[in-house]
Amino acid sequence: MFKSIFLRGLKFPSNYLTFLLVFPFLLIFYTHVSAQELGVDVVVEKNIMIRADDGVMLATDIYRPAIAGKRVERKLPVLLQRTPYNKLGDRLVAQATLFASQGFVVALQDLRGRYHSGGVFTKYNPLEAPDGRATIEFLAMQDYCNGQVAMWGTSYGAHTQADASKLHPAGLSAMILNMGGMNNAWDHAVRQGGAFELGRELSWAWRQIPLEMEDPIIKAHFENEKLDDWYQAWPLKKGLNPLSIAPNFEDYFFEELTHGDYDDYWKETGINWEEYYAQTADVPMVHVGGWYDIFLRGTIRNYLELSKIQQTPKWLIIGPWTHSGNTRTYSGDVDFGVSSAIPDFHEAFQLKWFNYLLKDSIYSNFYEQPICIFVMGSGDGTKNSDGRMNHGGYWKNLDQWPPKGEEITFYFKEDGGLDNRIPESEQSFTTFTYDPDHPVPTLGGNTSARVKDGGYDQREREDFVASESPYLPLKSRSDIVVFQTGTLEEDITIAGPIKVKLFCASSAEDTDFTFKLIDVYPPSEDYPSGFELNLTDAIVRMSYRNGRHTRELIHPGELYEVDLEPFATANVFKKGHRIRVDISSSNFPRWDTNPNTGEPLGKSRRKVIADNTIYHDVNRSSRVVLWKMDQ
Repeated sequence: MFKSIFLRGLKFPSNYLTFLLVFPFLLIFYTHVSAQELGVDVVVEKNIMIRADDGVMLATDIYRPAIAGKRVERKLPVLLQRTPYNKLGDRLVAQATLFASQGFVVALQDLRGRYHSGGVFTKYNPLEAPDGRATIEFLAMQDYCNGQVAMWGTSYGAHTQADASKLHPAGLSAMILNMGGMNNAWDHAVRQGGAFELGRELSWAWRQIPLEMEDPIIKAHFENEKLDDWYQAWPLKKGLNPLSIAPNFEDYFFEELTHGDYDDYWKETGINWEEYYAQTADVPMVHVGGWYDIFLRGTIRNYLELSKIQQTPKWLIIGPWTHSGNTRTYSGDVDFGVSSAIPDFHEAFQLKWFNYLLKDSIYSNFYEQPICIFVMGSGDGTKNSDGRMNHGGYWKNLDQWPPKGEEITFYFKEDGGLDNRIPESEQSFTTFTYDPDHPVPTLGGNTSARVKDGGYDQREREDFVASESPYLPLKSRSDIVVFQTGTLEEDITIAGPIKVKLFCASSAEDTDFTFKLIDVYPPSEDYPSGFELNLTDAIVRMSYRNGRHTRELIHPGELYEVDLEPFATANVFKKGHRIRVDISSSNFPRWDTNPNTGEPLGKSRRKVIADNTIYHDVNRSSRVVLWKMDQ
């Protein structure tokens, strides 16, 4: 169970509910500032302006513990979060108040160009790194700080931590990065395999732009436009779409869309960490991710790569969560059971970590192993009272990633089979037709913002963009090639990276190939048609088949060998289930559709239909390699 990695060795009640109830009081008792000194008072200094390197003033609220309204004049650790989402947000204020009441000084700061801070906002601004450094070094020198400044935050609040750490600021002492801190935006979160994360990037901008609007008429005009409607107009034209109302948003969106080659643009601090690992501050870090989170790839890579080169401890925690879904037991239409959630994640859970990291005299044996993952799939598959499928799962503590185990290879077969035997056919292939005007709809997965993420039965439905009546299962589409095993005779538990090798060709000068891994439930009383659960997916844009650096179109009809890298996952394929792989050429609107014309990215006005081919014979054996975990 998840609690085991954190509670062993602590002198706390073993019952988790009791622990949650008494934990805040125990913390007050054990902190360097006693309960009698602290009481429950917190005083706040609003809009302290911290000067950035270029003179821009960054608005910062300082929360300090107090007795009867009077500040505690003692040097304490400082906890910092820098956010684009308003430092006065209810959850942030609640966290800051709690943390301050427990013996920390807390600083909440609006990013440049947001709310009370000066400057102009743009997403993933490279100026955030020096802004973060200036803020940390300012706080570390204040008379209320004991020299330690730690950071926490989810999503963008994790990116700002990573940004600051790349410049090794004096005083930075610890970081809790939840669902963020991408290691390279070209590889995930903004682009993947050469394709553009359209759904996430467009919906994020769509949600944030109204917050920029001061004129109520203009704001009302923008809010009258429906995002789902504008997907039908894809590709958007710069200056001729609703984003144009906020040029700072439209500019970065179109730059991300059209900038395909991996050059200095993608190496800026705001969207890249791996280029700066060597100069990153060597401080303890807790990397938290979700199997259905868009930043999962970066979460794992950051943990692994920084652990190799740094001396301070690193931890990795991965739950069955969507983006920022730590407190929920479900992802999409699938439930993983009570133990899967951390209901106090934003409060007592992180507070416990900060007490350990910054006041280490409190705990002598905080953890046993550095990795804790949730293995999905041990449930009974029934429908719960909320209408979700009980997929279940359990927590597993590990000392390495991937865990002890071995690779197992499944080869694609001409009859749609999927098994461990190399194909025997001398010539075998499947050709399907990809029409960019009728893309495969995104049904869950590793995305975020206003695109539905998580696990879903792979059947089209009215509330998913690009779905069409009569809303049949995806496997019925002619532009999806399905390969699946027979009924499994025993459980197979996978936990680790996934590798896909495709031998393929196209009639076009450029096209995409997509991959999806599915756990196929058999028919049951609650699900008479079964339940086909998506676990992870991937895409490769053929013009970037050789990697990041330079776009290179393909020759129609020529054979290519390409690799896809889906996000890792952990799942029990139970006895009686099937393992399934779907190969296609679109997953919309998660990724932008390839027009197949070879025109410059994001600037095409034409679309052509492509005939795309997957080979599965003895010399061109397309396959997927899974990591089978030892039990």
